[in-house]
Formats: sequence, structure tokens, C-alpha cells
Amino acid sequence: MSPEISERAFEEAIECGLLQHGPDACAGDASAVRETPPPYGDAPPGGYRRRRPEDYDRALCLLPHDVVDFVLATQPKEWRKLEQHHGTAVREQFLKRLAAEIERRGALDVLRNGLRDSGCKFRLAWFRPASGLNEETRRLHAANLFAVVRQLRYSTKNEKSLDLVLFLNGMPIFTAELKNPLTGQNVEDAIRQYQTDRDPREPLLADGRCLAHFAVDPDLVYVTTRLAGARTRFLPFNQGKFGGAGNPPVPPTRKGYATAYLWEETWSRDSVLDLVRQFIHEVEEEDEKGRKTGRRFLIFPRYQQLDCVRRLVADARARARGSATSSSTRPAAARASPSPGSRTSSRPCTTRPTGASSIRSWSSPTAACSTASSRPRCASSSRPSAWSSTSTPPRASSRTLSSRARRSSSPRSRSSR
Repeated sequence: MSPEISERAFEEAIECGLLQHGPDACAGDASAVRETPPPYGDAPPGGYRRRRPEDYDRALCLLPHDVVDFVLATQPKEWRKLEQHHGTAVREQFLKRLAAEIERRGALDVLRNGLRDSGCKFRLAWFRPASGLNEETRRLHAANLFAVVRQLRYSTKNEKSLDLVLFLNGMPIFTAELKNPLTGQNVEDAIRQYQTDRDPREPLLADGRCLAHFAVDPDLVYVTTRLAGARTRFLPFNQGKFGGAGNPPVPPTRKGYATAYLWEETWSRDSVLDLVRQFIHEVEEEDEKGRKTGRRFLIFPRYQQLDCVRRLVADARARARGSATSSSTRPAAARASPSPGSRTSSRPCTTRPTGASSIRSWSSPTAACSTASSRPRCASSSRPSAWSSTSTPPRASSRTLSSRARRSSSPRSRSSR
């Protein structure tokens, strides 16, 4: 197998992984046969659309057809309002405004907050709703359009191309340079290519235009959010192997690559939306004295950080459902209320404890009066708010009681009554 064919096979495997379960899925895709890890979110892995390099507008840095199709599918009323302002030039004016806003504010802010044009507000992404009860929000979320372009020629000055670029609703979000060790190159060569052969002054590679740039080979993944020539710094985005760096090898019973988690999990549709909404952050640089410099940059999570947070959230949701289920399925005897003839009370008890050992049980907010023979005094709803469950009830002193007794027994007090 020639080096060119070998690297192309790796690129095709990633593309087919992204296209699976979608309208552009590869014919006879082998990944549909092998065991696929559970995806993040409700959407299955893949579901991307295939786009040609010719569909990309190098001046606008957009897939114009995808942008307009998404807006028309999700916000037709706003589009008609905008059409009243711009007439037949509405498409060109909107795309120019979108490209200018991305250049000024960055793709992350535009995806999160949308844009305004002539009094019309447009959203450029619909994130996963908190629940599936609202059919309209589910429809809008499903309308997000993910696309992949191979060998994207991005420059207006030359014909250089990027191996892989991912788009969300027509906006570029991730780029990737792929290498295969069978060609004599690995992830280090992909990093070097970004540092020496990818000009950060190009519009697509400028700060904030894309959310991240990946260097990928079958064994390792590295990522950066800013290209700065030879000073570009890539950080590992690997799962870890046997307590160390790298990725665990693929089991002999499975096909695929050790880095398949990247396009099967991290680049899955709901995962990307979650990254955009919650995990990727834009911060402003500070100097040594803590003063802001005005320069802003993006922070992309490491794989362990991303995986840890998602596992914690999934565990909390599972335990919440489990606790609700367990409380509703407790034995009837444990939840039985007292019989009608019983004198047992379940109101909070406020009788003063007589010993130090009973202070803790008395001060507990869950303590209750449960004696059946002689019922102690229990708090009523009219008690002052100062009587907290951790304070001792007020008690009149002996001097106060004796003075009250003398006043009640004096003739003057009896005559005044």
C-alpha cells in the first residue's frame, strides 16, 4: 500500500465514522458491524453531512448554503422580517454580517448568543433542551446541521488544504491534520505542519475563528486553540494508558483505531454542542500585575477533565432517579401513619431535655413526640421564630415567677380586675 493510499484510508475511516447513521453514511461501512461505544447524549455517533471543498466560501469562511438552510428551517419568521429590510439581497447581506460578527466577536460568542441584524435576532445553534417534554425545542435541537469537509482549500492566496474541517450550521468549529505512521509520519509531524505551514494570518486560522485545531494519528491526539507559528503550543488530548500517557490499545477482537474516541465521542453532535455551551471558555489575558491586556484566548478542556465532569453528572442523575425510586418503593410498614385512635403526635417536640445526653436528640429538627401514654407539650405554629431547632426554649426565672405570684395575690391587683 502506497503512503498516500494509507493516509487516505485513515482519513476515510474518520469521515465514515462521522457520517454513520446519517443520510450520507458510507456504503458498506464496517463500523456499523463492530461494537460502538455508547455516545454522549441522546443522538447516536455520526449524523454529519458530507460537503465538498467547492461548497466552502474562502472569503466568508462559511458554508453559505448550510447557514441559510439552518436559519430558514428554525427561524423563518425572523428571516421574512429581515427580507423586508434587504429585499432580494437578504442572503448576501446576512452572510456578510455573520462573517463580520465572527471576526469581531469570535465563533464561540456568536454560537452562544447569536447575532442581530436590522432589528432581527437570529440564533446560530440550538442546544440540547433540559427535558424532552417540549416538542418544539426538540425539533429545533434536531435541526442543527453538522458537516465535514475533507481537503478543504482555505486560502485565497494559494491552494493549501486542511485534511479535515468540521462545521456547525455552516460555521467552522474544528480543523484537523491527520498523519499515519505507515507513511513514516505521526502526530509530531502534524503539530509541526501547523507550526510551520499554517499561516495564522489566514482568516480561517485566525484567533477565535475556529474553536480548536487537532493533530491526530491512529495512536495519539493533541489540541490547541491558538495558532502562533513556531510558538504554537499543543496539549495532549488522550485517555491515558495503564496509568501513563497515551491511549489504550485496541483489543484484538475489535477493529478501528486507538483514537476513535475523538470522532465517536468528543465530536459526536451532542458532545460538540455541550462543549460549545459549557466547556470551552474565553478568557482575557493579564500581565504580571494582574491588569488585563485586552488579548483574549480560548481554553479547551483536557480529555480527563471533560470525561470526569460528564461521569459525575451522569452518576448524579442516576442516583437521583434511584433515590426517588427507592423512596417510592419502601415497604408500607415503614411509611404507615399512626392509627386514628392513637395519641402519637408527629409534630416537632419542644419539651426541654432533662439531661445532657438528650440535648442532641431534642435539638434535631427531625425529633418528634411519640409517647402514647402522656403526651408532652409540642410546638405550635404560633411560636416565635427565635425558637430554632438548635436553641434552648426560654424559661422564666424564679424571681420573675415569685413577683408574678405576689402581684396576683395582692388586693390591689384583685380590685383592678
